[in-house]
Amino acid sequence: MSSLPILRSPTALAFDDRPVEKRVGLVVLATDHTTEPDFRRMVASDRIGVYTARIAYANPTTPENLRRMQPRLAEGAALILPDEPLDAICYSCTSASVVMGDDAIEQAIVSSKPGVPVITPPAAARRALHGFGARRIAVLTPYTEQTSRPMAAYFADHGFDIARFTCFGLDDDREMARIAPASLVRAAVEAMPPDADALFISCTALRSAGVAAEIEAAIGRPVVTSNQATAWAALRLCGDDRPRPGAGRLMTLPLPGEAWS
Repeated sequence: MSSLPILRSPTALAFDDRPVEKRVGLVVLATDHTTEPDFRRMVASDRIGVYTARIAYANPTTPENLRRMQPRLAEGAALILPDEPLDAICYSCTSASVVMGDDAIEQAIVSSKPGVPVITPPAAARRALHGFGARRIAVLTPYTEQTSRPMAAYFADHGFDIARFTCFGLDDDREMARIAPASLVRAAVEAMPPDADALFISCTALRSAGVAAEIEAAIGRPVVTSNQATAWAALRLCGDDRPRPGAGRLMTLPLPGEAWS
């Protein structure tokens, strides 16, 4: 075998600018079960590639534990196609985005990926709710009351009137991921008061994006979930405006407002 000749091909090779036209980066928690399957289903295609980096995280889901991830964000983002541009990058943790702040997360990520639009779930959810013209909202989270309070403050500080806020009292995102979708539908219906314009279901661990349309049919009003909102923003930033009503009303809307920072 050592004497076998190795031939170099004489073919003149042509190269595309990119293997896939658009690139979406995901920074997810080490314990995350849900974001990647949701993005494979809602975002990835022959035209849009989804590329993931995981960062260290240890339960329980408390504000203090969530803040501990902040120093790891830049390193995680840098590991996604190093030295190559992305069309969008998402930090996939709603509660951590709230306690750290959208701006702090953006600053950490753009230090590794300058010029890339940074999507956080609560910022995407705000855009989505504005797209529906919703001002009075209901919120459903899987978190404890302690972790839910910053979420309530976040949306109130951004001008939303919270008609009802409901939580499950869980502190382990792996357990949150195991909640049966049928249970999420029932809980969402119970969490929706008659005077709210829309329902936001927080947490990227929940498998709520897959039942958003079913919940909408049950409550008769728009539903926004964390992964659905970030997927919607990523698609629109990649120039994909095709309506996908099967994934909920949000997936029929354009991205409203000013350009994503």
